[in-house]
Amino acid sequence: MKTNFLNPKITIAVIFLSATTGVLAQNKQVVDTIKTKDIDEVIVTGVFDKRTRMNAPIAITVLKSEMIEQQVPNSAADLLKNVPGVYVNSSLGEIRNNVSSRGISAGSADGTFAYEYISMQEDGLPVTNTTYFNYGPDFFLRADATIAQIDAVRGGPASITAANAPGGIFNYISKTGGNKLAGEVRAKYGIQGADNSGFYRMDANVGGPLGDNWFFNVGGFYRYDLGAKYPGYPFNNGGQVKANIVKKYNKGSVKVFLKYLDDKNGYAQLIPTRNYSDAEPAEGFSSSSSILIPKLQYNSPDFIHGGNVDYNSGRLVTNKYRSVGLNWDHNLGNDWKLFLASKYSDNDVVQNSVGTSFVTSLTDFTPYALIGGLGFGTYSYKDALTGQEVASVLAAPGPGGLPAYLVTKNLLPNQSIQNNSLLMSALNFYENKVKESMNQLTINKKWKNMNFSFGGYYGYSDVWRFSGINGIAITTLESRPRMLTLSLTGLTLLDPTKPGVFQMTNSDGFAQGAGSTGDLLEFNAKQQQGAVFFGHTWDLTDKLTFDWGVRYEKVWFKGDNTRTFLVSNKNGGTDGNIYTMYNNNTLSNLTNVSYSRQLDNFSYSAALNYQFNANLAIYGRYSKGSKAPDLDGFFAANRVETIDLLDPKSRKTQQIEMGFKTRTTYFDAFVTPFYSLLSNVPYSFFADDGKGGFYGTPTLYNKNETYGLELETNIKPTENFTVRAVLTLQNPKVKEGYLWNLGAPGPADDTPTTYSGTTVAFTPKIMANVTPNLKVGKAYGFVTWNYMGEREGSNTNIYKLAAFSQFDLGVGYNLTDNLSMLVNVNNVFNTYGVMSYQRPGTLMQQLSGFENFTQAEYNAAVANNTPYFTIAIPPTSGYLTVTYKF
Repeated sequence: MKTNFLNPKITIAVIFLSATTGVLAQNKQVVDTIKTKDIDEVIVTGVFDKRTRMNAPIAITVLKSEMIEQQVPNSAADLLKNVPGVYVNSSLGEIRNNVSSRGISAGSADGTFAYEYISMQEDGLPVTNTTYFNYGPDFFLRADATIAQIDAVRGGPASITAANAPGGIFNYISKTGGNKLAGEVRAKYGIQGADNSGFYRMDANVGGPLGDNWFFNVGGFYRYDLGAKYPGYPFNNGGQVKANIVKKYNKGSVKVFLKYLDDKNGYAQLIPTRNYSDAEPAEGFSSSSSILIPKLQYNSPDFIHGGNVDYNSGRLVTNKYRSVGLNWDHNLGNDWKLFLASKYSDNDVVQNSVGTSFVTSLTDFTPYALIGGLGFGTYSYKDALTGQEVASVLAAPGPGGLPAYLVTKNLLPNQSIQNNSLLMSALNFYENKVKESMNQLTINKKWKNMNFSFGGYYGYSDVWRFSGINGIAITTLESRPRMLTLSLTGLTLLDPTKPGVFQMTNSDGFAQGAGSTGDLLEFNAKQQQGAVFFGHTWDLTDKLTFDWGVRYEKVWFKGDNTRTFLVSNKNGGTDGNIYTMYNNNTLSNLTNVSYSRQLDNFSYSAALNYQFNANLAIYGRYSKGSKAPDLDGFFAANRVETIDLLDPKSRKTQQIEMGFKTRTTYFDAFVTPFYSLLSNVPYSFFADDGKGGFYGTPTLYNKNETYGLELETNIKPTENFTVRAVLTLQNPKVKEGYLWNLGAPGPADDTPTTYSGTTVAFTPKIMANVTPNLKVGKAYGFVTWNYMGEREGSNTNIYKLAAFSQFDLGVGYNLTDNLSMLVNVNNVFNTYGVMSYQRPGTLMQQLSGFENFTQAEYNAAVANNTPYFTIAIPPTSGYLTVTYKF
């Protein structure tokens, strides 16, 4: 159901105008004791020296643990919805989120390329120094009771104070032990979605002194979660342990920290959808539906290493992260200081996931070709568990001698969505092993009214990845689908001289990806990143501060890619049986290509901050950033004919921003108008090669610009009532855009076309988050309104994702000074807020991407109410948390 709301611009204006008017109406003198302290926070992220927000010429938000622990986020990144200018898509779940700021994004609909322009950090260093297709920081980042605060820096100095971060830095800072032993234990129970699926979680943290200026902190969580979109097995299961020990001495401190994470996570799939103007789940589906396949084992040949690829859908995505780090802060004397941050991590991600799922017709030629099943005769679809035949199709010679299909039996469910149809899902297997070292040294010198900082950064990533489409699952078109087996009684086009009964799937319903569809890939890459930086802060007067800095980076990429070229063998494949078509692939040849590239990047930023008085300041900043591309482009060049075309380009950003910071007795506000320009945005997609397989188009590079305004305010008219609100208004435009105009199958006649002036895809013009909080005695309550504005579904602006509002509710009670309980209800009105979609059409049309979704195709889909796929925010869920603090 969609919630109806007032005109969003009017609503937002009324909220902020009312809040401001209410504060100004107090007409009281500003006193030394300010009730809203948020703008007085001392910040350590995005700056070379510690300073308060009021005195720092950067756009930064600090989220404290008190705010974090009152929420039940969908993921660690989900908490960033509390930050202005930041777009978060956490609809897939704990992992594969999409985070961007100020329109600086890869334009991805989901988490495939989700963190390219920002740095997700823990305690001042990146969670991982490299990202690529389906591998990023949120596979290893979890918010739990060990988090003290989150520092969120947008744009500006991020490009010079951190690696790979022209869009922003989001630093999750851990708690450390204090002078007294203190800690907490949280137990959380939840019911989620229409199935009331269970959620069970325990968090703990304890820290304190060890004596002789030694301090410790240790904590973590364990979670067992069936999921709001329950697939029939646990959706999230695992946890982490984090610990640190600090030694303080007269000239500084040393902190050693450890982390171990072992977590299994699913990510939700898009579901069949009706209605293009007001999307809603198709008949038989709801916001709680899942189309993940049942928990099953499937083995297929490993043509690179020998043996089998071991796929088990119930494992979902297994993430392991082991790290050890060091922070050393030392006063060298004579106003010289040194800070060293160092970390080593060993990361594993093994995905047993479902990739693209698509509704396919029993009479469509393409799906039969994908599984090597083209032939003549009678196809029989049966329930894999019961053996009941649910559909049969007669294939006879048609135009050009190719099969033409006639459905002779159909007992499949939900045929009103699309008649004579079922689901086919690719089984994606990815195994990643990444070993990384990250080190940053900063030396600071204070001299008179100046502060100088200089230092260096070195990051090393050793990456191994093995991946491929491990097979194809055939299922019914329904929530928690049933597996179907497929057989052909007749003859195949592979060898028409040998008729018989051909098993297109195994007994569980798994088919092979025939020929090149099932190719396996192995990547070995080493990425080294070295940087030197310099920062200078100069207090020109007691009110005016000049802040500037530069950063030079050199990034080396070296690696090799191995690819199989498979063919369907008419002699029977690995088992020698010509009638078991599900394992007929054999290795034609194996290729290996290598590369070595290096890129240079230079970034700089400069700002002036003028502080009128203790309660009012203004700043202006210009920044120009440059970062090397992720590893995706290097992995995509995995053919002999494409490796020499590998020409990586650094991403370029330019940003202009102004900041207005003010506070009164009961009110503080931070308003930041900004402009951002992002260049060298890559664009490519998969297309039909005319040979039963696909090819990747050459990369085109686009340019996007965004004008916008961020507002963050905290209002506290009384001790018992507060309002926190953040607002983003922006206008993201394609300044220079390019597309491939595809001709006949194959790349020979593909031509690029250009366009400009359209709105950037998946970037809302309006985002807002408003939370009033009321305390009455020992009880308290809050309501959060989160507004997501309308978004374009492609840079060509054919389809729009509708705006929506989400309301979350929290009611708590402090039973004692130590014991409290909190009830949260997320998405109170069960709004179906669409965050991403998959265009309608055939499989080949879907693979061609959003940008090739034409106006004529859209009009036809609307006229025919053609089903398509969407994914929305999680359905209504309720949670009870009991917390004991000591």
